[in-house]
Amino acid sequence: MADLDTFTLLPLKIDGKTKAISSKTSSRAVETELSSLNQLHRALIGLEGGAVVPPPPIPVNPKRTANVNKLRDSGNNEFRKGNYAEAIRFYSLGLQMALTRPLWEPQQLVREEVAALYSNRAQAHMATQCWAEGSVDAEASVEARKVGNAKAWWRRGKCLMEMGRHEEAREWVGRGLEMEGEEAELVALLKEVESRVAKLGSP
Repeated sequence: MADLDTFTLLPLKIDGKTKAISSKTSSRAVETELSSLNQLHRALIGLEGGAVVPPPPIPVNPKRTANVNKLRDSGNNEFRKGNYAEAIRFYSLGLQMALTRPLWEPQQLVREEVAALYSNRAQAHMATQCWAEGSVDAEASVEARKVGNAKAWWRRGKCLMEMGRHEEAREWVGRGLEMEGEEAELVALLKEVESRVAKLGSP
């Protein structure tokens, strides 16, 4: 306890450029402590953006949300016109904007945005018979939102079927029905897949 009651003034010096702290004393214990302190200081300065801690919770930036929605709507408009490549471009820009939201914003919002954009982009790929690309986007949409996303479940199942991957399509649509219930489009697609499997299996 006696050490805690003793104050020792150390000859410390701070470097004007690096802000590193040093001491003229030859005490190994002091040098070790100062080394740890300087290392921590450098690590904090090196944090990306110079932010030591995230800012307090704030409302979602309305401009980013509006821009994401605008890009999705623009993609939808181009899709309706039959400009599928342009629609894909708008959906891709929307995804880029949604996925670069600051980490402190609600992740559920990001999931909702990317689920819709991936699903729409899958549909645009399907319109150009790019089944592999459509399958990947539809699966990404389902990963973002598994329930209440029947269109994405259907789109990947359709892509798998068109690629001739019937067993995978049947398993995928079956999982979709487990998540979405007896969704009419999924039920119809499962029947179509099973019909193709039966034809391929018949002599």
